[in-house]
Amino acid sequence: MLSVGGSSRIFSLPIRGFCSAVIYRKSLPPVITSPGNYLHRSGGGAHVSGVRALSGGSSDAAGGWYSSLADSTPVHLCEQLLVSVQEASGLPWWFSICVATLSVRTLVTLPLAAYQLVVISKVEALQAEISELAKRLRYEVSVTTAYNQSVCPPARFQFKKNLRRIVSQLYVRDNCHPFKASLLVWVQLPLWISLSLALRNLSLDQSDLQGALAAGGALWFPDLTIPDSTLILPVCLGLANLLIVEVFSLQRVAASRTQRLVLNTVRGFSLLMIPIAATVPSSMALYWFASSLVGFSHNLLLRSPSICRLLQLSTPHSTSPYRDLLTAFFKAIVNRKP
Repeated sequence: MLSVGGSSRIFSLPIRGFCSAVIYRKSLPPVITSPGNYLHRSGGGAHVSGVRALSGGSSDAAGGWYSSLADSTPVHLCEQLLVSVQEASGLPWWFSICVATLSVRTLVTLPLAAYQLVVISKVEALQAEISELAKRLRYEVSVTTAYNQSVCPPARFQFKKNLRRIVSQLYVRDNCHPFKASLLVWVQLPLWISLSLALRNLSLDQSDLQGALAAGGALWFPDLTIPDSTLILPVCLGLANLLIVEVFSLQRVAASRTQRLVLNTVRGFSLLMIPIAATVPSSMALYWFASSLVGFSHNLLLRSPSICRLLQLSTPHSTSPYRDLLTAFFKAIVNRKP
């Protein structure tokens, strides 16, 4: 799940419909490549620790772009990462997937989420200054048009142009262009897709590790190479994503129509993940569930007053954020009762 950053209530959405094509399916007849160390590419294919892999030269009319994406370099690097974590730790595969998820999200996405929070805080702190400048510019326009009605359209155009220029200068001055706040999404989403496809490759592509993954599950999902027939993992994933959306939408006092539309769309994606997770290997569903839980915990951590002071946020923040969330949660439940 893409994390929610800061008091701006901006959601890093769980946009996972892109991977709806990651459906449990049989692979093409494998081509055996020569043994290698972790990850070795041969003729466009790949294998991990002697894994059999699809040849890059094979034509797959049905696969097309998906086959190319699954055989891309980032995906193979993620395969190597997963195998390295499992071999270095000696943990069961299900636990290794959770450890790898926690490590990647902590070392890569958590710092980006903190940076996003700082940028958003600076942008919010500038709103008062921008509003004051807009009033002054608007006053100048009104004075000008009062003397000469014919210059009204050019004056309004000049007003908007000058306002955009001043706002851009303020963003440069404080090093907080809003585009920087989207950096987390541009890193987290490709990483999420790459790790998902890496687990799919290891689980389904007739690799030497497929047997280890088949015996590397736990509890109700002993086989990580097949979908969870009990649907517990998919349902837990959908509920976790829905909980994240609901918790971080509680502090919206008066959401606009667009915000409500976005919120309902995210809710729909959260529910859509249940049937998708029910058709992929359990290793992927486990990774998605672990990623959502880790992202949720990181977002809660970033709301801590100690972290806010450490980041030196420009906007005021609550001294009791967790109590505020609980209060808003129970209030929402009471208000929804008939």
